Amino acid sequence: MPLPAPQARTHLHTRAVVYRGYQREDGLWDIEAEMSDTKTYALERSERGAMPPGTPIHGMAIRATLDDSLTIREIVSASDDAPFAECQQGTDPMQQMVGATMGPGWRQAIEKALGGTRGCTHLRELLFNMATAAYQTIPVYRAHTRRQAGLPDFEGDAPPYHLGKCIAWHFDGAVVQRHYPQFAGWQPLKRKV
Repeated sequence: MPLPAPQARTHLHTRAVVYRGYQREDGLWDIEAEMSDTKTYALERSERGAMPPGTPIHGMAIRATLDDSLTIREIVSASDDAPFAECQQGTDPMQQMVGATMGPGWRQAIEKALGGTRGCTHLRELLFNMATAAYQTIPVYRAHTRRQAGLPDFEGDAPPYHLGKCIAWHFDGAVVQRHYPQFAGWQPLKRKV
C-alpha cells in the first residue's frame, strides 16, 4: 500500500537502518543493527573536509549477543563514520548494557545507562528497536520450531508479551480470538494495595 503521491520535492537526506537476527551454533543469538546517514549533495565539514554526495555522515553498528531470555550476554559497537573523532568515545559505554534484558523497561534501561552525555545518541537510537528485532528473531523462531515438531507454538498461563501491546493484538480483538482464544478478554490481575 503506497503512500499518496507527494508534492514536488528534492531528496536531501537518507537514513538507512537495518536489523538482522541470527541463531548461533553455541545456543546464543546475535542481533545486529546498522545505521547510516547520507546526503544527496556535497558537504564541507570542518573536521572531515570535503564529503561528496553519498558519503556517510554516520555509519554505526551494534551486535548484541543474547540468551533465550533476551538478556544481553555480550555487546560490541562500531562508529566507522562519525562527524567527530570524539564520537568514538560512544562505543565503550555500550558495555553497560551487558546484563540488561530486552523486554519491559528496555528503553528506561538504555536511558539510565547511556542517556544524555553518557553515550552516543545514534547508538542509543539503534538499541531502542533492537528489542523488536530480538523478539521477531528469538520467540518467533522458537514457535516455528515447536510447530515443526508438532507442538503448540506457545505454552503458559500468562499471555505472550506482545498481546495487548498493539491495536491488532487487543485482548478483545479478532486476532487474539483467532490465534490465542485462551486469552480473549484477558485482564491482568489487579495488585492488592
